[in-house]
Order: sequence, then structure tokens, then C-alpha cells
Amino acid sequence: MKALEKSQYRPLILSKYTSVLKSCRNLISSEDIRQIRQAFKIAIQNETISEQLDYGEILKILDITLIITQEIGLGRTSIICAMLHKTVEKEMLSLQQVREMFGDKVWQIIKGLKDISHIYATQRIVNSENFRKLLLSFAEDIRVQLIFLAEKLHALRQADALSADEQKQLAMETSYIYIPFAHRLGLYNIKSEMEDTALRYSNPHIYKEIEQKLKDSKNAREAYIAEFIAPITTELDRRGIKYKMKYRTKTIASILNKMRKSQVEFEEIYDIFAVRFIIDSTGENEKPDCWRVYSIVTDKYTPNPQRLRDWISVPKSNGYESLQTTVLGPRNRWVEVQIRTERMDEIAEKGFAAHWKYKGGTSDSVIENWLNELREILESNKDNAIDLLDDMKINLQDKEVHVFTPKGDLITLQAGATLLDFAYAIHTNIGGKCVGGIVNDRNETLKYVLKNGDQISIITAANQQPKADWLNFTVTSKARNKIRQFLNEEINHQADIGKEMLMRRFKNWKIEFTDEIIRKLMHHYKYKFALDLYHGVAIGKHEPSEIKEILIQPEEKPSSITIPKDIKVERPRKIDEDVLLIDKNVDNVDYKFARCCNPVYGDDIIGFVSIGEGIKVHRRQCKNAQELMRRYPYRIVKTQWTNDGATSYQTILNLTGKGEGNIINKITELIAKDPHATLRAISINSSEGLFDGNITVLIDNTEHLDQLISRLKHLSGILKVNRHDSMLE
Repeated sequence: MKALEKSQYRPLILSKYTSVLKSCRNLISSEDIRQIRQAFKIAIQNETISEQLDYGEILKILDITLIITQEIGLGRTSIICAMLHKTVEKEMLSLQQVREMFGDKVWQIIKGLKDISHIYATQRIVNSENFRKLLLSFAEDIRVQLIFLAEKLHALRQADALSADEQKQLAMETSYIYIPFAHRLGLYNIKSEMEDTALRYSNPHIYKEIEQKLKDSKNAREAYIAEFIAPITTELDRRGIKYKMKYRTKTIASILNKMRKSQVEFEEIYDIFAVRFIIDSTGENEKPDCWRVYSIVTDKYTPNPQRLRDWISVPKSNGYESLQTTVLGPRNRWVEVQIRTERMDEIAEKGFAAHWKYKGGTSDSVIENWLNELREILESNKDNAIDLLDDMKINLQDKEVHVFTPKGDLITLQAGATLLDFAYAIHTNIGGKCVGGIVNDRNETLKYVLKNGDQISIITAANQQPKADWLNFTVTSKARNKIRQFLNEEINHQADIGKEMLMRRFKNWKIEFTDEIIRKLMHHYKYKFALDLYHGVAIGKHEPSEIKEILIQPEEKPSSITIPKDIKVERPRKIDEDVLLIDKNVDNVDYKFARCCNPVYGDDIIGFVSIGEGIKVHRRQCKNAQELMRRYPYRIVKTQWTNDGATSYQTILNLTGKGEGNIINKITELIAKDPHATLRAISINSSEGLFDGNITVLIDNTEHLDQLISRLKHLSGILKVNRHDSMLE
């Protein structure tokens, strides 16, 4: 936001403050307004710099409260918390004072927000243990999560003022944490905005390219929509159905995902928009009226039976309700159509918070059950934060499966859940004793993957107990957590037995049981923890005679190593602790260039700490890299080039074009004349007048690579040249 004159701030602040009061739906009494006025007064008094008010910070507080009321739909309590959060964080107001002035609920929410701020102040949020603490803060009260998301959305909207590195860091956190949570809470508009903003900062070139193509095709798109809806609206009007029609263009992020998934260009995607019919209907008429409109749409255009989504009969667990189909419109183009009521549309836009407006909403109990489960998992987990991190991310994903108990109760689990996941969802003891089940009157194993509509009975056995291989086919965080918890307890029990066995042996051998002796055994067997050593002893992995021999043999003195004076050993110059510098002098850091994307000097790159293979360096826009950043951000190393390093880098180019007999000669001649490129391999396949293939070249840097690609594109017959980027492995 541009700096304003002091005289301009006051009316703007007053206007925003008035908007906050008007948009807050539960300001019923004069006491409600008094409390908000008191909270705002405290916030203003504590936003001073050298006796002058920090108007920018006051506007920020009001902007966040407007997001909370207008875009999320929260009320008085959340406004007070948002206004006082930073004041408490700066220790200008104590939590005890908050409790005395505004009550326990405001105190609890602000305490959760303060805990989150503390997590952010210590180190990167994508650190797995910090992520666990963050989730614990969220699990206390759903409004902690919603206010937190409002603050992060405001930060994203102001991110143009940040440096490029800060923008990329914020984009990564947004993709990794905020977007999945916005989805889980049904905040579609916020989720969509976050997806596009994160892409704009993480991949600005791709974002701008798609954005420009959307602008260029806007007129044609609107003309097509007008043609598409004309016969439908005519019929709706004739039947006297009250409705509103909206259309939305898919987000740039979702268009890019579709391009990558389908391996097509922007021009080849036809369903880049969706048409929405919002019906004026309430109560028991909602479902029938939606199906009436569906029948009108499908009378006019042929539906794709594979793309019907009935989220009215079985809403998503975040409360989303809508009837969706894809139909074949004019000129054989597929169009997505959404049919919903006013109530459904508001819940789809504002998510969980909108249910408080409509009593009897379907997702209140589901969200509360999810929070209770989240709280239980987090509080019972102390040691396996990294495993928990990955499980929780999966649990926040989009797709779900709906199955039934023998009594007909509906259970919603994430897509890919197995019969064993279902057993754990019913009860931990049932999961631990599960040996199989009956699905739709057929016997199935623990590994059976659930399908929508399955009716399931679980079979248990008294002597059954969780096994390590169960982790290979369970996907829900509850099941995986309970299995690990049992295995850890079993290992601890075995380790206690192993430690006792060792102590008895040492006593017989007249060897003192000391930390130094245990460390010697750990070093010999290459254990990181004494617990693993004791467990190995308990299960008979190490013979007592072998252990005794290790302890009584004399220690070898390390041999001295002489470094010749003419050899200079250097560590690469460091920019900061978290940056790997790719340099020709780096011979003491084990790193490799990933073969899926073949980075070239000048590319925007990241490093990924792999298991057993050192650091893998990827291009940042590589699909594998995108997936690794999403799933394992705590193993990402900031990586930069420092000089040209090696003289050349290998890369692969994909080519398509019109088949010409001498195309290979043209390509090889062009590359032979380029002093900065060396041809290593070429493969061309042609069929029916067209060809596609790839060439492997050695190149100095991205500048020379861009020049080579440009020259190849100008060869007659060549239609497209792209750098190779493999599918996800």
C-alpha cells in the first residue's frame, strides 16, 4: 500500500472500522460493540512509534479483521482476538489481562495465536517438530486456525514488498500448510487466491504466461458462455425457476496442474471455466430443485456419466454441497456445470464458518470430530514428528471415500484408505485386533482398498496385534499413529529386557556397566541410540560371546594422515548456513544433478537431501522438485551457483514437427556450428507426416541453451522445442 499523508489515514481508518462493525453478523448488544471498541482502543494505544501512531499497522489490523468478517464470516470474539493478537505478542498486554477484560474464550484463542507466533519466531515452520506444535495450537479452537489463515492471506496480498527469496519462502509455506488447511475448512475462495499467489511468486514466468493467455482469450470465452447458457436460461425462465447464474475461470494454478497432468498446452484445455446455477430454494425443496435444474441442463447438452458428482446427497467432509456434471456444449467443447442453492453457495465460498449462520449444517460435527482426532494424535506423539508431518499432509488432501458400517452409519475417509484404516476409524482396539472383514457380503483382507458405497463389517481376533508391515498399506494418520505407537511401546519393552540382559552379563564378566562401554558397542554396531542396541540384544541379534570379545579387545589407535603441502583443501564459500553453493571447488559435499530435469548453470535450483545419495540438485520448476518441496520441505536445501563450475552441462530437448526426410541432418548441422553446444545423442520417431523425438546436448549455461532452442525453433519443419521434464517418479 502506498504511503499516505497523515490527514488521509484518519478517514480511511474510520471507514474500515465502520465496515468491520457492519460486516460482523453477531453484534447484537451494546456490550458487544463496547468490547470491540475497547479492543480497538487498546490496539491503537499500543501501536505507537516515538509518540506517533503507526497508522500502517492499524490499517493492517483492520484489513485482517475485514477478511475475518467479510471473507470468512466470523464474529465478535474473533474480531477482538485479531485486534489484540499483536499487542499481546509484543507483551504490551498480558494474557491474564485479556482474560480479566474479555473472558476465557478470547484468552484461549489469543494464547493459541501467541504460541503460533512463537513457533514462527524460533525457526522455519516447515521444520517437522514446529509443524506438530502448530497443529496443536490449531487443535485448541477452530478460530485459531481461521484467524491465522486471515493473517497469512493478508501477508500474501502485501508480499510484493518482500524480496524474491522471501516471496519464494512464503509461497512454499503457503503451498505446504495454508492451502491444505484452507481446503480442509472449505474456504474455496481463499484457497484459490492462495494457490494463484503462491504460483505467482514461486514460478513468475509461467504464471504471467498463463495470465496473459487468459486475458487474450477472455472475449472469446465470454461469447462462448453466452451461447452455452442461452437455451438453459430460456427453459429456466419458462418454468419460473428463480436462479442466479455465475461463471468462474479456473485458477491459473489449477490450469497449470491440468496442463502438466494431461501433458497438453494451454490452447488444448477446453474446460478452463465452470458455469454455476444458484437456485433460490430452501429446506426440503433444495435437493429436488437442484435435480430439476440438472435435468434441464442434461436435456439441452449430453452429460459425461463419468463426471457426475453428487455432493448434495453425501457432502464433502468440509461441508461442501453441490451437484456437478460436465456436458458437451456447442462445437463439441466440454463445459463443467455446478448446481447449488444460495445456502450451499455461501458454504462453498466461506466454508466452515458459514455453517454457524445456517443451523443444522452438515459439517459441524465432522469438523469437530476431525479436530478431536487431530488433538488426540498430536498429544500422544512425542518422537515421530517427521512421520506425523507426512501423514497429516496426506490427511488434508482433496479426495475422499464414503463407506458404511453394518448399521448404515456413514464413515468418510481419505481416498486410498484400506479396510484396516476403516477398522482404526471405528476404534483403536478394533484396528489393533483386526484380521480382515466382510465387504458387501464378501470376505476381504486388511489391504482391501475401500470404494464409495462399501458396507463393511470388521473381523477381529484376540491374539492379533499391530505389525510393522501394516504401515505399508495404511494411509490415515490415526491408523498409522496408533500402529507406530504400539510398535514403539513394544520396542521400548524389548529394550528394557535387553538392557537387563546386558547388565547381568557385565556383572558375570566383571565389567562395569558405564556410558563409555555402551558407546563403544554402539559405535561398533553403528547404532545412533542405545535403545536400538538394547533391542538388538533382546531379540538375539548380537551373541553375548561376540559382545564380550568386542569389549576385551584393545582399541586401535587411529593412524595419522599426512596431507601433502602442495594440496590445498577448501570448503566452498558460504553465504549462509542453509545454502549449498554449486562450485567447481566443491569436492567435499556429496551432490548430484537430478537426471529427471538436468539442471544447467543459470537455472533456478534447489537441493534435496536424499537418503544414501547425498544432495540431489533439481531445477525449481521440475515436477519432481515441486512434489519433493510439497512432501518434504524440511529436507530442502537452498542452492545457488557461484561460477561456471564444469565446462558444460547435459540436458535433453524434446522436439515435435512436420516430418521432413532431412530433419536429422538439419539438427546436427545447426548444433555442429554452435561453439557452446555438443550433440551427445539424437532420437527421432516419425509417423503420418509428423515426428517427435529428443536430443541430448552438452551446454555451457541457460543463456546459450535459450539461444540454441530459439535457433532450433526457426528450422523449417520444427513446430515445438521444449526442455525435457520427466513425469513424477
